Amino acid sequence: MVFNSLVFVLFLSLVLFLHNLPFSWRTKKINLVILSYVFYAWWNPPMVLLLMCSTVVDWFAAKGIYGAKTPLKRRAWLAATLGFNLGMLGYFKYGKFLLVSFAQMVSAMGGHYSAPEADIVLPIGISFYTFVTLSYTLDVYWGRMKPGNSFLDYALLVTFFPHLVAGPILRASSFLEQCEQPRAASGREFSWGMWLLVMGLFEKVVLADWVFAPAANLVFNSASAPGFVDSWLGSLAFSGQIFCDFAGYSTCAIGVAMCLGFSLPQNFRFPYAATGFSDFWRRWHISLSTWLRDYVYIPLGGNRGGHYRTYGNLMLTMLIGGLWHGASWTYVAWGALHGIYLAGERALIGRSDGSSGFWTSVPARFLVTMGTFLTVTATWVFFRAHTFQRAFEILSSMANHPPTGASTRLLSLTDSVTVLLFLLLVLASHWFFRERNLEKFVSRAPWWTVSLAASLMLVAVSLARGNSNAFIYFQF
Repeated sequence: MVFNSLVFVLFLSLVLFLHNLPFSWRTKKINLVILSYVFYAWWNPPMVLLLMCSTVVDWFAAKGIYGAKTPLKRRAWLAATLGFNLGMLGYFKYGKFLLVSFAQMVSAMGGHYSAPEADIVLPIGISFYTFVTLSYTLDVYWGRMKPGNSFLDYALLVTFFPHLVAGPILRASSFLEQCEQPRAASGREFSWGMWLLVMGLFEKVVLADWVFAPAANLVFNSASAPGFVDSWLGSLAFSGQIFCDFAGYSTCAIGVAMCLGFSLPQNFRFPYAATGFSDFWRRWHISLSTWLRDYVYIPLGGNRGGHYRTYGNLMLTMLIGGLWHGASWTYVAWGALHGIYLAGERALIGRSDGSSGFWTSVPARFLVTMGTFLTVTATWVFFRAHTFQRAFEILSSMANHPPTGASTRLLSLTDSVTVLLFLLLVLASHWFFRERNLEKFVSRAPWWTVSLAASLMLVAVSLARGNSNAFIYFQF
């Protein structure tokens, strides 16, 4: 079940109806858990068993870690939960990838190995809920929190349908506290939550799928190599698509949760207004970047082991982040580029004395922002392209060195103008809201302008819904 479907409208109506009946808080939480399983099972019912197993294993593993009397037993419990979660993730998400990569390696060494056919169905959202359960047991292991007292609350943490299949990635400590007392949205929270839901659907259905996706698909899926202009326009279109698609989902998830009285963490903070790559990752997919920081980068040593150790930790963290996104070497390359960017930025900042006031001026920040955006756009080529060959063809054309036989124009003048116009609007909104709070800004606007904006977005969503697809991050 996806947010951009009529079925979800009916589902959400049922959820809100039951949640606002005069049931006990425990009954309401049971309803939410059951309905969350229904939401997940709508895609593939048997995969609910994996979700249940992950929930039960980590619940008992955290109890075992906390109650263990010796360090050896604590490590044994931790090894068990890591083995189960990473093993499950490795089999379903990376099993076929590892077999194919091994066959390619053997072939490169002059041998022959034919990888068996592996018809493995990837459970939707497995990367997201695995990171939720892992963070719970790791927090207990490191003494950051005690195990929860209620299995029902923990089950709701893992299965809560707004975040279940594409985040934001929740932390147990903050969500379990919300489960202790009855949650109900105030009138203001409900109206803002619905506004966020509409805005998220507008980002996904209208901007991502109707405006940006056709141009990006035409360029990246073309049988021939695109020229300079098409390569840039296709890559810029994908920059707009990937943001509007994923931020649209997160906005919907936060809005739906708010309608139920729950608070989910912000996942995007206008990332295309970032001034540098560290700033970008403080604004893009925040729940993942902070997860990688807290559970990978810092445990590796963070910045405590000298410059070269820090650069290595950054690189390894971003490689893991790239591989988390998908079982393909192109994702690893995408992560590696961001690791290089972060390490290089850290090295340059360390050598700068910051004495020039020019770099704090508005023109300088604008130039750095545009430079960051265009460089990030270049990395999205590896994220979108299905093969290295295709990625290098497009990057070569973007550098004005198109491969032999590069095609004539793929995008019409109308397509090109549409992509550039809407992308400029996205970038302008990011720049405007870089240091502003969207909720406060909307709350200060006249009520009729807010209502008009919501109405126009709903009309646009209704008109463009036939062109809508599943969210991109469902495959991760």
